[in-house]
Amino acid sequence: MQAIQVRVPGGPDALEQVELPVPQCGPGQVLVRAAAIGAGGPDVLIRNGTYKWMPPLPAIPGNEMAGTIVAVGNGVDSARVGERVFVSSRELPERGGCYAQYIAVPADAPFALPDEISDTDACGLGNLQLAQAMLLGTNGGLPVRSILVLGAAGGVATALVQLARHHGMTVIGTASTPAKQAHALAHGVTTLVDGDPTGLPARVLEATGGRGVDLAFDHVGGELLMACIRSLAPLGTAISYNIAGGPPSRDVFMELRSLLSKSLAVRTFSIHTFDQDRSQRRGLMESAIALMRSGAVKAPPVQVYPLAEARRVHELLDAGSTLGKLVLEP
Repeated sequence: MQAIQVRVPGGPDALEQVELPVPQCGPGQVLVRAAAIGAGGPDVLIRNGTYKWMPPLPAIPGNEMAGTIVAVGNGVDSARVGERVFVSSRELPERGGCYAQYIAVPADAPFALPDEISDTDACGLGNLQLAQAMLLGTNGGLPVRSILVLGAAGGVATALVQLARHHGMTVIGTASTPAKQAHALAHGVTTLVDGDPTGLPARVLEATGGRGVDLAFDHVGGELLMACIRSLAPLGTAISYNIAGGPPSRDVFMELRSLLSKSLAVRTFSIHTFDQDRSQRRGLMESAIALMRSGAVKAPPVQVYPLAEARRVHELLDAGSTLGKLVLEP
């Protein structure tokens, strides 16, 4: 089978197309033939060797795959052959493994895919699972009326925006180009504001009648995280789910103390929080599937490339210039 492998971590050139044997189904496993493979940030971290949950090298990146069960191992009902499924590496013993034409996984790992969700659309389910965990589970049970989403045209951000609008929340977003701004508005952003951190809090306060937002979602870090803190309403929380631009240079704790009358919080977030909570993790994904199936949350637009062009896809991921979801097809 064709697969993409990393032997020596590095840039996109570290991705090598290789020919490997089709995996054999062990007892209790199913073999999934890929139809669509999602590409995203964790794959980049595996490629450059910085992922905290790095699989052993040589490694096959890829954390999500939609496909069909084509074989089963001992102890697995043969009626499952032909079943359409979604594979998330969050359900596997180690991350990665999906940049390949086939993958063998534990039989209880894949999720059944309904007919209403296409293979390429399914590759957006991981972002929706993450968005649910952050939007609905990080504010200590306090009501959420409004949120701020930085880079509102990104993959996780698009899922956050749609989910928030589904729940009747006001969504303030930033987007850097006209195309990204149009994308953000089309997917549910209520108000677009300039993302420059210097004036961002003032613009958010103006857009919310002086109150601020209950949750602010930041994937950049640096001064933007500090701006998110200053954009919060009383008892609000800034969610840091990545630090693509590095950590803030100023003291976050002292920033919070300077706004003591608002009793604010900062939460660092990772979906790995649920690595040991299978029931909650799978429940979030089942809910994501139901939301997409019903049309309450739509899959983002996809850009499809052959598996052989994985290097090109990672160049686009590194540049951060894409809209929607990047998908590889074997």
